[in-house]
Amino acid sequence: MRFMTYNASLNRGTEGQLQRDLATPDNAQARAVAEVIQRGAPDVLLVNEFDFDAGGRSAELFRDNYLAVSQNGQDPLDYPYVYTAPVNTGVPSGLDLNQDGTVGGGDDAWGFGLFPGQYGMVLYSKHPVDTERVRTFQQFRWADMPGHLIPADFYPEEQEGLLRLSSKSHWDVPLRIGGRTVHVLASHPTPPSFDGPEDRNGRRNHDEIRFWADYVGGPAASSYVYDDEGRRGGLEAGARFVVMGDQNADPHDGDSWPGAIQQLLDHPRVQDPLPASAGGPEAAARQGGANLSHVSDPAHDTADFSDDPAPGNLRADYVLPSENLRVVDAGVWWPAPGEPGSELTGEHPFPASDHRPVWVDVALGGGTAGRR
Repeated sequence: MRFMTYNASLNRGTEGQLQRDLATPDNAQARAVAEVIQRGAPDVLLVNEFDFDAGGRSAELFRDNYLAVSQNGQDPLDYPYVYTAPVNTGVPSGLDLNQDGTVGGGDDAWGFGLFPGQYGMVLYSKHPVDTERVRTFQQFRWADMPGHLIPADFYPEEQEGLLRLSSKSHWDVPLRIGGRTVHVLASHPTPPSFDGPEDRNGRRNHDEIRFWADYVGGPAASSYVYDDEGRRGGLEAGARFVVMGDQNADPHDGDSWPGAIQQLLDHPRVQDPLPASAGGPEAAARQGGANLSHVSDPAHDTADFSDDPAPGNLRADYVLPSENLRVVDAGVWWPAPGEPGSELTGEHPFPASDHRPVWVDVALGGGTAGRR
């Protein structure tokens, strides 16, 4: 089974524009994104930065007009099961969350966005979604996380009690695969930047990542959790899961709160297959700038960000299976120049996205001998 996550940058600046772009099969960026996905051929695919609409029409159009149609000679992909749901981005809070004296605009939404659903998510699967057991955590309040990192003296007390943790949402989507259940734990935490000295986004990013670490950590860690239907608690012991998404946190570089992604990478129920590419090190060496001072191995980079002055290329996107799944293979789809598909990565402007897909192949029959 191949699980893939891809921040595809299929977001638009106005509400409804993505749906209009996908209504015909000739949008250049969508075709490039679809070709990248077809080259990876995942069984389960999470797409970040895909604008949500209430009817799920954009998700259907991308599947039918792009993924199911051969792009540049690649085999088309069939995903009979699609899951998408509302997110916090662009949803007005009615509060002055950036403390600038006015209410309104992207910074005052529950998650930054110019309209409801911008930068949303969609999950495509070749296997059925157990819809009765899906859990979403869009409305979970940040202050209800014990030991949270909400910055002191930035939010008034009445705001602090209302803040939502998820900048987009957190989803637990159970899939039925060969008579077994695998939970896709999907999210897209806020970038740890675009704020001030209070570091409200860095702190929120840390706690959005922590949410999944607690959720899979057993009753003592997850007892505070409640979903949008009011059901409490985390994932049961022994459950199979894959944490997927753009976590916006590199283990060593960039602006994330110290130890943010290590909450998952070092978790006893999680394994890190360390997906790698040939294109990441080539790009870091050629682009230079901030990359020259990075600590993380550029073979694991998944995002091609500004190199001068910062942050440089980072490992931001993750597919992290539970320890009771056997990892068979893993990679970052970032071909080096001259390799097949390298024309789809590009640089400023990007033909597809400034992120690269991450994929992990797992077998459901047993665990690993140890984390790699």
